[in-house]
Amino acid sequence: MPRRFEEDKLVVASHNPGKIREIAELLSRFPVDLVSAAELNLPEPEETGTTFEDNALIKAHAAAKASGLPALSDDSGFCVEALNGEPGVHSARWAGPDKDFARAMRNVEERLQMAGALEEDRRRAGFVAALALAWPDGHAETFDGRVDGIAVWPPRGDQGFGYDPIFKPDDHERTFGEMSADEKHGLDEYGDGLSHRARAFKKLVDACFDG
Repeated sequence: MPRRFEEDKLVVASHNPGKIREIAELLSRFPVDLVSAAELNLPEPEETGTTFEDNALIKAHAAAKASGLPALSDDSGFCVEALNGEPGVHSARWAGPDKDFARAMRNVEERLQMAGALEEDRRRAGFVAALALAWPDGHAETFDGRVDGIAVWPPRGDQGFGYDPIFKPDDHERTFGEMSADEKHGLDEYGDGLSHRARAFKKLVDACFDG
């Protein structure tokens, strides 16, 4: 059985303002005090994993150990089929040390152009998220989620963060960058959620928070 989360304080193991905001939105209905790794001045561990789950666990364990509190981390990425799944686990690295996702999105498009991926059926892509909830005693639970769609160009919308403006999910006409937070998460309308992070969160909540 998954371990229940029964504490009243949780570290969001991230220094990414957009990701911290989304996690806070997704946990807003629970009476838990959230504090980010950035607020606690925790160092960012080196993400040496080869999978999203590996990196999520690295970050969650590091934050739980450093803070003495349970920690929740997310590792997520944009995976483009014509680019052999890249940028994938290296999605943040494509933005460089200055977190320039406009440049990262241009890099995706340039590589798609080089691959001759001009038609929609050659531009299949997906967002993948892995969540890790870790406790200071070393125990951890992990959950994953994915949403598929296509990579569009030029970028559309200024909502969300990261690669959101170039991702249009299946059965929708707008990109994540054009959707409000409620639309992007889609928990009520879609049941299992729309975004990759919302789908992983639903599994987390069902296992560790609800009931």
